[in-house]
Amino acid sequence: MLVGKLKNRTIIKRVVVFGLCVAFGWYLKGRLTPQIPMTGGMGAQTPYVIMQQVEQADITPRQTYIASVEPIKSVNLIPQVTGYIEKVLFQEGSYVREGDILFVIEQDRYIATVEQRQAELDSAKANLVRAERDYRRQKSLSRENISSKATMDTAESTYLQAKAAVKQAEANLDLAKIDLGYTEIKAPISGRIGKALVTEGNYVSSTLQTLARIVQTDPIRVAFSVTDKEMLSMRQTYGNNRQPISTELILPNGTVLNNKIRSQFADNEVNAETATIAVYLEYDNAKQYLIPGNYVNVRIGTGEPRVAILVPQAALAQDEHGNYVMVVVNNVAEQRRVVLGDMIGDKQVVLKGLNPEDKVIIQGLQKVQNGQSVKASLVDNKTEAE
Repeated sequence: MLVGKLKNRTIIKRVVVFGLCVAFGWYLKGRLTPQIPMTGGMGAQTPYVIMQQVEQADITPRQTYIASVEPIKSVNLIPQVTGYIEKVLFQEGSYVREGDILFVIEQDRYIATVEQRQAELDSAKANLVRAERDYRRQKSLSRENISSKATMDTAESTYLQAKAAVKQAEANLDLAKIDLGYTEIKAPISGRIGKALVTEGNYVSSTLQTLARIVQTDPIRVAFSVTDKEMLSMRQTYGNNRQPISTELILPNGTVLNNKIRSQFADNEVNAETATIAVYLEYDNAKQYLIPGNYVNVRIGTGEPRVAILVPQAALAQDEHGNYVMVVVNNVAEQRRVVLGDMIGDKQVVLKGLNPEDKVIIQGLQKVQNGQSVKASLVDNKTEAE
């Protein structure tokens, strides 16, 4: 019995060892045998790419000039009557509208003057009524030869003097009302007002004393000078101010404005000392980026207007035949050979090879080939820039 048990144990050990060897052999086969990728049928995958609509931009040749920003209208507020400042009715640095009351000069004295002139006018009118009645009476008596000619002449003279006195009293009343109106200093234009140079309680007189200054900020004017030769070139290009000039404004912090010009004109003569002529451009300035007194750079088109296509640098690729991009048409990638121009910002100018409606691949370019089907998502230019 003991011999049988020993044989059974030996057989079990051999079976276990054989199983372990088989398992280890399969493990080594899996580790050492190269994996063969599956191709075709359900195993093939369509590459995913991101595309972007090409941009169009004005690449007209431009010349840069240093320009100053100036208000089209500016006003120094000067009092027309004397008195103490009673009220200051604006916030310094704020935008005021034409007709807004800004300062009030003491009004009691001017109101009293108006009432006095009104009383004088009433008195003059009463004298006129009496003189007119007397004149008509003497005129009637003179026809009947009852009144003498001297008396008639005196009555007529008194009547005419009374009429003149009424007109004088009316004029005095008008002047008093004008002075009373000047006690309220109103904004003659709409614009931004600066610091109040005179505050409440101060005495002002009708001199050249300035109370505050208002400058118009919208619209606003940009002024610069060009040589006589450059002016001739501009007039040849833009038809003697009849066509709008293509411009860009570069602010001191580098911001580029493409505001549309409202109007433009050049000075009427060349400065003989500098051989330059002043040019004035008027712009909308609703965002108040253009500040009067500031300096900006103005870029002006100096040739025929040109519009080109721009693409991101990520869309460009190169091989032994030259530069190309991949566009997506009906979910199929197509290779387009392109002719490149200059760089504008972070964009590349494409002179030939693309159409304005094309969409170029900007991510996943290395995964696709010409004529290959793709899965594409469109990203707009603003999102891509951010």
